[in-house]
Amino acid sequence: MPQTKKQEIAYTIMMVCVMVYAMVCYNISLEVGGMQNFVFLAAFSELPIMGVIAFLLDTFLVGPTAMRIATSWFTPGKDKQVFLIAAISCLSAWMMCPLMSFFATLLFKDSHNANFIAIWVQTTALNYPMAFLWQLCAAGPLVRFLFGKGLALVKKDR
Repeated sequence: MPQTKKQEIAYTIMMVCVMVYAMVCYNISLEVGGMQNFVFLAAFSELPIMGVIAFLLDTFLVGPTAMRIATSWFTPGKDKQVFLIAAISCLSAWMMCPLMSFFATLLFKDSHNANFIAIWVQTTALNYPMAFLWQLCAAGPLVRFLFGKGLALVKKDR
């Protein structure tokens, strides 16, 4: 896990890229009626804007809030680290999903009408299962593993 502000920024960028890319692929697949090969490339067109939004939300709102709530439930150094990590992951997905779904609805769905709220709620409801599973079972473990390997390489080079 990140120890310094620089490490925190690197970790957040890694997590944002993995989460946003997967969620954009998922949402494009929902729009076109299922996963197709072109989706993997098409997702890169939405990644820059959604990535910046996710980075800002996670850095300034969701990340600090999730950490504050999780550390009120579990004490770092006293409770098992896995509980704190799971709590932060769950809280992050719980808060990020409606926020990112809001921006996706606003920017990428034909929602500039009286049905905006309904489309946003539907988008959020469809995204929640994927966001939780992807965060807990794939993105979180992958990014923590890669981040740990990166830290080990940096320490080894010193």
